[in-house]
Amino acid sequence: MLEKVRVDKWLWSVRIFKSRTLATAACKSGKVRVNDEIVKPSYSLQRGDMVDVKKNGFDLQFKVVDLLKKRVGAPLAVKCYVDLTPQEEINKYKDWFVGKGKIEFREKGMGRPTKRERREIDDFKDNQFDYENWDD
Repeated sequence: MLEKVRVDKWLWSVRIFKSRTLATAACKSGKVRVNDEIVKPSYSLQRGDMVDVKKNGFDLQFKVVDLLKKRVGAPLAVKCYVDLTPQEEINKYKDWFVGKGKIEFREKGMGRPTKRERREIDDFKDNQFDYENWDD
């Protein structure tokens, strides 16, 4: 049974961050707090610690239930922490995410977009919500 584990390893192993590099970068930039203290990536995390993470503009809060050294599947990872994120942050995430989860559709037989088509798609997506150039 593990007594302590690095905070960056734990954040990666319970799937808070997609890669350990991202978890380390978040710790280095001061976006990770343990028990209300800004921590380095090498901080030793213990059971019962409270972890606050600022990720993509959202403030997430977790209580450490179990320690993991290696990445595991999502069903196992969820059992290693208790999500204490305030309801207002969860609502903020849901409001932001509404309508963005749909997949893009391309006709069968069209193949992958060419470089030119991809640039046009990217320009369309970037300019779709360009409010600075919106004439009232």
